[in-house]
Amino acid sequence: MTKTSTCIYHFLVLSWYIFLNYYISQEGKDEVKPKILANGARWKYMTLLNLLKNRTAGFDIYQPGSFRQLLQTIFYGVTCLDDVLKRTKGGKDVKFLTAFRDLLFTTLAFPVSTFVFLAFWILFLYNRDLIYPKVLDTVIPVWLNHAMHTFIFPITLAEVVLRPHSYPSKKTGLTLLAATSIAYISRILWLYFETGTWVYPVFAELSPLGLAAFFSLSYVFIASIYLLGEKLNHWKWGDMRQPRKKRK
Repeated sequence: MTKTSTCIYHFLVLSWYIFLNYYISQEGKDEVKPKILANGARWKYMTLLNLLKNRTAGFDIYQPGSFRQLLQTIFYGVTCLDDVLKRTKGGKDVKFLTAFRDLLFTTLAFPVSTFVFLAFWILFLYNRDLIYPKVLDTVIPVWLNHAMHTFIFPITLAEVVLRPHSYPSKKTGLTLLAATSIAYISRILWLYFETGTWVYPVFAELSPLGLAAFFSLSYVFIASIYLLGEKLNHWKWGDMRQPRKKRK
């Protein structure tokens, strides 16, 4: 049975991500803040759900919203539901929900959060204008930047330590991760052709061949993070891979 402290932790994290999604959604309604793009409302862009177009000091900057936050909200929502059902039903009839929770965490929540944390801060420390121009500091609170790009990592890492997760086969896990990556890259390219502006300034500095190399290396990077997550899970909890079904 799930520990009470773990259930409380999951509920607090879920509440935190619900608050972040709400806060980000309200940012565009502030008349003092930049207006939202007309062709797609608030829920667009990097998240596939949210993009704000910031016009500050003469710059057209597309600030990605909360795909990470939305993903984490869904994951912790499923996790909290799993916690409640296991405590009320004693683990009966929740195998599908538990399997979905583990699939969501292992193939998306952990790799995406860790990738965002590492990629953002590596580029930020190298040259912040490539990822998060200084002008954004005037319209986006510092705490919100850290909420989107810093706190996601320790929160996700804590989940690895608090609870074991069953990993799918490497083929299944990497295929799902690749499909998500392709969908995300397709969205980025489509938005560029629609608006003429890249989600992140770093893309404007790259040639088509450079973009292809960047996206390819990004997938190699996030796939490596997926494999690292599997190793960490094995180190902490032992072999938690999903058993293969025997052919009849």
